[in-house]
Amino acid sequence: MKKSRQLIMIGAMASVVFFTLAQMCAFAQTATTTATTMTSMLLVPAKPAADAATKDAAATPAAAPANAAANPHAAHTMDMAPAQNTTPTKPLFSRMGKTMKMRPWATMPTGVAATNNGVAVTPLDPNTVPKFQNQLTRPATFVPIGTKFDPQLRRNVPLYQVTMDTVFQQILPPGFPKTKIYAYGGQANVAGPGQNQNIQTVFSSPGPTFEATSNQRIFVHYINDLDGPHMFPVDPTIMAANPNNAPIPQPPFVDANGNLLVPFPPGYPQFQSPIVTVPHLHGGYTPSSFDGFPESWFTDETEGHMQTGPTFSGTTFEYFNGQLPTLLWYHDHALGMTRLNLAAGLEGMYILRDPQNDKIAPLLPSGNFEWPLMLTDRAFNSDGSIHFTTVGDNPDFHPYWDPEYFGDEIMVNGKVWPNLDVQRRQYRFRIVDGSNARFYGLSFVNQTTGQPIPFIQIGSDGGFLRAPVTMTHKLLAICERMDILVDFSNLPAGTKVVMTNDAPAPNPGGDIPDANTGVVMQFTVQNSRAVHPQPLPATLITIPTLVATPNIGNPKLFTLNEKESPDSALNPGNPLHVLIDGRHFDDPVTEIPRAGTTEEWYIQNLTQDAHPIHIHLVEFQLEDRQAIDANRMLAYFEKLNGPNSALPLNHPPIRINVENPVQFCDPANPNNPDGTPTDPSDPTCVLGARDFQFDTQNGALGTTDNFTEPGTPSTAIPASQFPGEDGWKDVVLAPPFTVTRVLIRLALQNTNDANLTPGQNVFPFDPTAGPGYVWHCHILDHEDNDMMRPMVITFKDLPSLNSESVVNGASGAINAGNSTPATTMPAHNHNGAMPTTDEQKGSTPMPMPMPMLPLQ
Repeated sequence: MKKSRQLIMIGAMASVVFFTLAQMCAFAQTATTTATTMTSMLLVPAKPAADAATKDAAATPAAAPANAAANPHAAHTMDMAPAQNTTPTKPLFSRMGKTMKMRPWATMPTGVAATNNGVAVTPLDPNTVPKFQNQLTRPATFVPIGTKFDPQLRRNVPLYQVTMDTVFQQILPPGFPKTKIYAYGGQANVAGPGQNQNIQTVFSSPGPTFEATSNQRIFVHYINDLDGPHMFPVDPTIMAANPNNAPIPQPPFVDANGNLLVPFPPGYPQFQSPIVTVPHLHGGYTPSSFDGFPESWFTDETEGHMQTGPTFSGTTFEYFNGQLPTLLWYHDHALGMTRLNLAAGLEGMYILRDPQNDKIAPLLPSGNFEWPLMLTDRAFNSDGSIHFTTVGDNPDFHPYWDPEYFGDEIMVNGKVWPNLDVQRRQYRFRIVDGSNARFYGLSFVNQTTGQPIPFIQIGSDGGFLRAPVTMTHKLLAICERMDILVDFSNLPAGTKVVMTNDAPAPNPGGDIPDANTGVVMQFTVQNSRAVHPQPLPATLITIPTLVATPNIGNPKLFTLNEKESPDSALNPGNPLHVLIDGRHFDDPVTEIPRAGTTEEWYIQNLTQDAHPIHIHLVEFQLEDRQAIDANRMLAYFEKLNGPNSALPLNHPPIRINVENPVQFCDPANPNNPDGTPTDPSDPTCVLGARDFQFDTQNGALGTTDNFTEPGTPSTAIPASQFPGEDGWKDVVLAPPFTVTRVLIRLALQNTNDANLTPGQNVFPFDPTAGPGYVWHCHILDHEDNDMMRPMVITFKDLPSLNSESVVNGASGAINAGNSTPATTMPAHNHNGAMPTTDEQKGSTPMPMPMPMLPLQ
């Protein structure tokens, strides 16, 4: 996409940004002694829009407040919630390509043989699948198979064995075919809470749940028993595991008529088999050797020979369980294969409890009244198989990769649109978004009254919140968790409550959910005695307020980028890469935080998507979010680093801080047509210095900035104004055209800052040993195509890697003028090992040089 088109689209996108931020920060309307009450800016209708015509009829922008005339800045100062609108609205923009919409699955190749036992395999119409016929099931619970000696503790700890295998599962309602999946399985208890154990061998998706206890370690031995070829097309053109060391196919991938030369099936056989996996405990305090580093993959033992990745160190992982009690989850994390392996089923839940120290759990529903819920989405074929992308959005660049996979049917705990019969009492639902790319805007709608019923959020990714928050709507991003209480005690028997979804796909600017994707599951109230819940304390737990460590180069600066296909492409304007700082995953390490310090990260999003950013090893805190002048910031980034069309960068990035003033000049200057910063000695510079913390819409949402006005200074919205996010997090949502600031402490949650010094290790293991960690976008399709960067931990006092260069007028920058930019690695060196950080061996990772350039 040309720069001019990018900038116009960015301006239009800003209106949707404010819709997203308003959706996230429609904060406290009333308060009680036990809970803060949040009213959503968007009430979900009892019946979602039934079709595209209904969606198109909703023409009023949701982000435009009813009182705009009275307060023209109300919608974009970001500290005011817009007026409620009871109708989902049509997005105000779309990409030039087709990726801002769900795929029309009915017209897409099924990815399976043309016939199955002589019967044609066709896409399954979701309208033919009855809702609420499936009954929700609780995943079984893994049980140990024995013990294993822990040399550090000098005693045995529980040992679990988990196998990955191919099975068929009844995901669609009874009467429909079973679905082929890849599943985690092993010895598990299938009995319900309070019943005698019933140990069986269980394979399922989601896999059996782990029940662990805080500060009690376990070992898990993983076995890959997956026979190839992979059920979904493996795209060899993205950075992915390459167990056969096969040569990477080069374009063109299409013939003169634009037809694919390599249809799936069979795809590229040398990449389809063997199937590689490596599990990751998401949110765990885990040594990097056991963290599921993407290049630590392994295959099945074909004829006694297991193929492994360059950082592989074994298949038995130790989990230390050092967090506060919370819901974690485990899933596959193999390089370039995560989207495929999770869509195939390799994910499950992991509950961490602390019966000795958790004072809140005894006040909450438990046993049969506590349910872990994993939300996912899939499309299906008539034979029950999963309908997955077989033709990429840009098949002339990536034959199979799709920027976002969205299914047209919603699953909970591996069942499509299930029902749960509930008693007239309060329930605790521990929810994780395990989808590839779908966000969920959740409400619980009473089907008798058509109104949402309130629920109470008590926890997030890293445990309990500071205080309970009552709400009627919650936006949940991929991999986020929320711990909520829903009270059915005041509802008459027979009442049906539907969990609905109003989040666009992609978020925030994609398709509004229809009558299928707008429905998650149903709850049917049974004829039982009403048991009303006891009140919660006003404070659940005490969470320290983190403070950035001085003199370590804070803030650390990051820019989220997207490269789009050129106008000459088969499908122009679609994403080709999504990147952090314009860099490949295997470019030199730039994040080397020091143990015992707290870093302040600025995640500056210049793309059209909201990205859920997950950082391994640590629980962190959201500081605030603030609108930025993305038009000028993108132009400035391109001026310093080169055009987006040239991404990924072949040099270390020159980083920008949204807070630093930069000289902007008259766009009438023919030498400066795009309004980017230039030499301040230029006599045509008339607008003066300003930073990027501006809202360029100036109160008129839906317009584009023409670079003739400085815009309105934006306001940073603190975490306290984002209900449910003011606590410990391991993933943070970075909305488009926004700077999201987080505080990341390299220490355990229960560490007292007063007793913490830089270089001090308070983890129960050496975080500097092993291959290191990663941080990435958790939209799986983005993660797989390079929106992931390595991170290694050090005990040493290294120079700041992110000190700002003099380009931004910062003082104290590192003099890297004599440094030679890192040699660019091959674009797809799939087997290149990442640097080790085992300081006992004397290998210390060196920072990638941050070059200093003169004012441009």
